[in-house]
Amino acid sequence: MTTAAAKSPRAARREARQASTAAYLETLTLPEGPAWLTGLRKDAMSRVAELTLPDRRDEYWGYTNPERLIAQEVRAAEVFRITDEPPMYQGIDRLKLVFTDGVFDAEASDSLEGEGLEITRLAEAGDIHWAKDLYGALEAKGQKPVARPLAALNTAQARDGVLIRVTGKVSRPVSLAYYRKSESATAVLHHVVKLEAGAELTLLENGPVAARSSMCLEAEIGDGAVLHHVRTMGRDHERKGVTNLFARVGKGGLFKSFSLSMNGRLMRNEAMVWLTGEGGSAHLAGAAMGDGTFHHDDTVFIAHEAPGCESRQVYKKVLRDGAVGVFQGKILVEQAAQLTDGYQLSQSLLMDENCQFLAKPELEIYADNVKCSHGSTSGEISPDHMFYLRSRGVSEEEAKLLLVLAFLAETLDEISNDHIAEDMRLRLRRWLEKHSH
Repeated sequence: MTTAAAKSPRAARREARQASTAAYLETLTLPEGPAWLTGLRKDAMSRVAELTLPDRRDEYWGYTNPERLIAQEVRAAEVFRITDEPPMYQGIDRLKLVFTDGVFDAEASDSLEGEGLEITRLAEAGDIHWAKDLYGALEAKGQKPVARPLAALNTAQARDGVLIRVTGKVSRPVSLAYYRKSESATAVLHHVVKLEAGAELTLLENGPVAARSSMCLEAEIGDGAVLHHVRTMGRDHERKGVTNLFARVGKGGLFKSFSLSMNGRLMRNEAMVWLTGEGGSAHLAGAAMGDGTFHHDDTVFIAHEAPGCESRQVYKKVLRDGAVGVFQGKILVEQAAQLTDGYQLSQSLLMDENCQFLAKPELEIYADNVKCSHGSTSGEISPDHMFYLRSRGVSEEEAKLLLVLAFLAETLDEISNDHIAEDMRLRLRRWLEKHSH
């Protein structure tokens, strides 16, 4: 008589995670929609079951605890009301689409139409729609080599979002505004943007979204097309959320994305970009500032799959009073991607001794003729720089403010629109003035 061999600890943990994930998924229901969308949502749910929900043992979750992003109970988060400065992008002529607590607000939004644009709400997508070939496609592709189960969960559970097809060079930005009224609402939104060859669009996102949010953006950028993306996350102190960005860039295409976060309890921004056509470019940048319980995680992966492509990652964080910043960035250069130019920089400015900056920069290169670099630094304000300004009559607080703004300037340089970049500088300055000691 023989007995079955005991399971290895690794196999036992895997089974336990699968069982826990299955129990979690049983509590969820799929949103209603056309047959093609229901099928894609079911596929995404299967991906979650196979991948299992994230765990602190996972390589790319070692610095950030995912439990608060998937807990069944959503803790209330006080709605932070800004009364001392104008709304974001107020002076810009834009097509404004509003979501309140994750629900589309038609009365507060502009008409879903514009020259060179075809816009549909995800909740109103019909039986025949161009997005059926894209919805969830880049997210599914992005599950390797790094699993992103929360992105798959978003694909399965998102009830709304916008589907945008761009056929020309659109001068008027599309602005997605996320407002909050409820202290306990959860928002799950999924956007798909397709730029045909030679098209151009600026996509703006701003607002705190919800007490807890899950946002996913899939962008297909055709040959010679240009997508500018600027996202600001709002200033609610207790909000939590995760964003997933997937972009595929064709021959000669350009994708530029900038994100700004000020305060918040927990934010995880993931990005996966493929440069699939010769001469394509991708610039990703982010600035984050927070204090106290602030925990901000940028996890970025750029894959060079074609020759002559360029990528930049520039991420900077200003931390104080126990705040935690995380950066995990990777540049992958496939063998065919000769003449690659890849640049990665992650830095933090620690305003006191209680803060942490955790960085994991990576290069994985299989081509011979490339130029790739990465750097990561963490430290306090330079005493020499402070002395220089103080010796010229600048007050201590003003000197600190100027040095912090100078530290963040490189990220703002990635914003192509000068008006938007200047508005960001003013908002950063106001935040710093309010949080100066």
